Formats: sequence, structure tokens, C-alpha cells
Amino acid sequence: MFSRRHFGQLAGLSAIAPLASAARVPRVAAIVTEYRHWSHADVIVGRLLGGNSFNGQWHAPRTRVVSLYTDQVPANDMSRDLAARHGFRLYSTIREALCEGGNKLSVDAIVFVGEHGNYPFNDLGQHLYPRFELFNQILDVVENSGRPVPLFSDKHLSYSWEKAKAMYDRAQRLKVPLMAGSSIPVTIREPFLHYDSHTRLTEALALGYGPLDAYGFHTLEVLQCMAENGSQTGVKSVQMLSGPAVWSYHDSAEGQWTRPLLTEAIARCPSNTNQPLKSAKDPVAFVIEYRNNLKGVAYLLNGIVSVWAFAGKQWRQDKIDSTYFGLRSKGRPLPHFDGLVSCIEEFFLTGKPTHPVERTLLTTGMLAAAFESKRRGGVRVETPELDIQYLASRRPVIQVS
Repeated sequence: MFSRRHFGQLAGLSAIAPLASAARVPRVAAIVTEYRHWSHADVIVGRLLGGNSFNGQWHAPRTRVVSLYTDQVPANDMSRDLAARHGFRLYSTIREALCEGGNKLSVDAIVFVGEHGNYPFNDLGQHLYPRFELFNQILDVVENSGRPVPLFSDKHLSYSWEKAKAMYDRAQRLKVPLMAGSSIPVTIREPFLHYDSHTRLTEALALGYGPLDAYGFHTLEVLQCMAENGSQTGVKSVQMLSGPAVWSYHDSAEGQWTRPLLTEAIARCPSNTNQPLKSAKDPVAFVIEYRNNLKGVAYLLNGIVSVWAFAGKQWRQDKIDSTYFGLRSKGRPLPHFDGLVSCIEEFFLTGKPTHPVERTLLTTGMLAAAFESKRRGGVRVETPELDIQYLASRRPVIQVS
């Protein structure tokens, strides 16, 4: 775990260095499923347009949105008004938005937000966003233009492992700098907690809430962003437990290791309801077996908590480490999106992701495997496809106020 000296180094990241030279401001195309109030397009692209409050201090935009494509236009769409106020252009196809009406890719970076919109759910409760289809339309333009530019993709890559892996593989083949993932790993951690690359965890627990698909991903990324420094060897198996099966596991000899960690994680949450644990509505547990024998679990306990938290144990230590991932700051609500947009801007300016896309690929696969476990009645699912090894960021961007 980082010392006070390391904390100071991380805190220094809050003032991200400007470009070394007076290079022109990157021109950004935004491809979104819909743009309405409080949609992910609003809280991400809106901060690219109007600035962000990273670490509670306002920062002017460091990039310029020049074009926008929306896959759907709901009655409460905001994009048309914003285009008039900010001067970017709206286009009816992804190709036109990326080429600004021309024949070749004309922008310097692309932000893709495939979250929210009127899309169907399958019988398992997965929201069938067309991320795979829209992402490939983006890559078609990149490939035809022969000019890979930084591409950020919000949240998990797809509801389908096969589609997510194909997206990743194609971006790799085209040498597209790719960053993806959730806003939660970069938000404020109270108290501050980060593991360095030498830390060996034996037990790791994430606690979350909300709908199974959208917030299940957030909760698994909380688990992975903490576990990855000592556990970059991939995942061996995944199991999704629901309802009474959650408490059967929690009370069993197999699940007894989770009890003190869950108690500690709940205690870290300032908004916990202090209701009996088993009063949680529709509880879910994702039981994760890592390939290096780390034991992992992610609980979704609606009615008990309404934030995300983590608890873990290091090798040969009895002490439990814990933190919660804050959703409010001294600046304004939703600081996790201030942190994410700051990371996106840094990525667009440097071409280097602030965190590895392989984290998102692995977490996407974990969630897809969990839904496959649900399809099979909650059995343990072996995941040889998730033998994904990667190096965690040496200098992660984490908000500190």
C-alpha cells in the first residue's frame, strides 16, 4: 500500500501537466447513442464542452468538440441546442461526423458514449446497446483513412464477450490508441487507498448497488482496479448468485471469508441504511476466482448502500484495508465524471491511455460470464478466455479531494 510519500506523488497528478509545446488543441468527434439531461453523453461530452472540476477546482476544456452524431434523438434531446451554443456541427452518420462531411477522417480524437437510449433488453436483463455495431462503424472510417487516432469508449465494451473481444482485436490490429471503462475507478477514495505493483492480495471484495447490468459493471471495475496491481493474471472462473443463494454462500464455509470484509466495506459507506444485511432487495454476488488464487467477490446490495466500496486483505496480514468511492466532492456532484473527463483529455493530448484498456476488456468478460452463469442457473462458469495479463498503470489518475 502506498505510503504518505506515495500519496503525495499521486496527489501531484491532480494538476495534470500541460502540453510540452504549444500544439493545437485536439479536435474531437463525439459519437453517442443519445444526448439528454444526465445521460452519459451529457456528463462526459458536456464536460469536454464546458470544463470539469477535477479535484474540486474548475479546469477549462483542453480539447474542442467539433462534430457530433447521435444514434437516437429523444424528445428531450439537448444536442441541437448545444450545437448552436458551442459551434460544433451535427451529422446524420458516423462517417460524416468523423470526416466532417468530407471523405477522410479529419478529427484528432474520438469519444464514443454507447450508454442510454431506447434499446431492448434480453431475457437475462442485459441492455443490448449497439456498441459493437457503432464502434465498428468508427473503425471502418479509421481503417479507410489509414490514420489511427485516440479513441475513448465509455463503460464496458459490449454485453457480449465475443463482440467485445472482436472490438479490442480490431483496434489492436489497426494500432488505434484505445481507452475505455467506468468513471468510478478515478473518483475520490475515502480514505485514500491504492496498492502498488508489489502488493499481494489474498482476498478482495467490492460492494455496490443498482441495476444488475449497468451497475454490475461499475462494481466489478471497483474490484478490478484495486486487485489488478497484484493480480494481473486473469480470471479462472465466475459465478453469479442471486436472492437466497447469496446468503447461502455468505453463511457457508466457502463464503465465510467474505463476512468480515463485507462488514468493513459497509461501515465505510457514509450512506449505508443500517438495515439488516439480509433485507437487501434482490441481492447479487459475483464470485470471482483469479488465476493466481486471489479470492474475489462483488456484492450488489440495494437498500443497504448507495455508493461503491472496497475491502481487501494482503498476504500475511490480518488487517482489512477498506475505502469507499465518493460520488460527491467539495466542488460539485458527480466528481467521478470530472475525473474521467480529465483522463480522457489527457489521453487525447498525449495519445497514451491513463489506464490500460485490458482492465475494461477483462471486466467486460467477467460481467458477460456472470450473465452466462445466470443463464445456467447460477453455476460456476470456467473462463479460459479471460486469461488476460496486463500491467496496471504505474501512475494512476485518482482524485484526492
